[in-house]
Amino acid sequence: MEQPLVSTTNTPMQAHKPALLARSVALMKPITWFGPMWAFLCGAVASGASGWNIPSILTILLGIFLAGPILCGVSQVINDYFDREVDALNEPNRLIPAGLVSLKQVIITILILMPIGIAIALYLGRGVSLLTGIGLLLAMGYSAPPLRAKRNGWAGNTLVAISYEGLAWMAGHLAFAELTGASIMVALFYSFGAHGIMSINDYKSIVGDRIAGIRTIPVLYGPKKAAWLIVMTMNLAQLGVLAAFVVWGKWWIVGLIVVIMLLQLPIQKQFIQKPTEMYLKFSAIGVSFFVWGMMVAAVGLRLL
Repeated sequence: MEQPLVSTTNTPMQAHKPALLARSVALMKPITWFGPMWAFLCGAVASGASGWNIPSILTILLGIFLAGPILCGVSQVINDYFDREVDALNEPNRLIPAGLVSLKQVIITILILMPIGIAIALYLGRGVSLLTGIGLLLAMGYSAPPLRAKRNGWAGNTLVAISYEGLAWMAGHLAFAELTGASIMVALFYSFGAHGIMSINDYKSIVGDRIAGIRTIPVLYGPKKAAWLIVMTMNLAQLGVLAAFVVWGKWWIVGLIVVIMLLQLPIQKQFIQKPTEMYLKFSAIGVSFFVWGMMVAAVGLRLL
């Protein structure tokens, strides 16, 4: 009989295991899909070649499916497998530490997602295929030994930010048109900002990460300094985009980005003052303004 990845005693949770498909979907963490899906959509808008016609909409839907459920989903499965010992400390009720998902199910889930992702990427073009391959390599480098970049907050956040924002944005653009220097620059700015955003989720696991030797930004610098770094990184990224549109003379885009940045200030202040109490609220509200700024920038690039 197949054994769970982490040995556990029988519990009521195990006695009522969810269905196989539901467990695999839960392992893929749907809540994390939004970032790359939104970035792909922004890239498609920024290309200037997408429209409201059926072919464009189908291409966008395929790309969103590739960026979110497939690529982000498989990266989450890989990460949870290699995080099983850390999660046993931080979140023992997760599927793998709780003994609800076996090694066989992890492998099957990956073997189903990978061919689907490769097929969609090939359909969307060579550029998208190349970025998909790079993204998968970064996902492995983030989670798996020997690199396991997530052990250091600076390195790990960089790989995830590039994958979730930069590569997804550029893939969305490439699905419709050749990349432009302006679109690449804006994608990189928002990837820089996403580096800070990636640290917000680390507040929930500071104690376990410290024990396991995973040096996230909150572990390295403490909750207060980490909050300052997160806010500064997000704001510097937005200021970079703002400066670019000033140079390009798109003043109404500049005005909208300024308004979006000003709306973030109250929640940023609260987060800096009480980071461990406010990180969830900041993740929900502060990050929402950030991503709306991404779409404003994408529309601005479309009009260049």
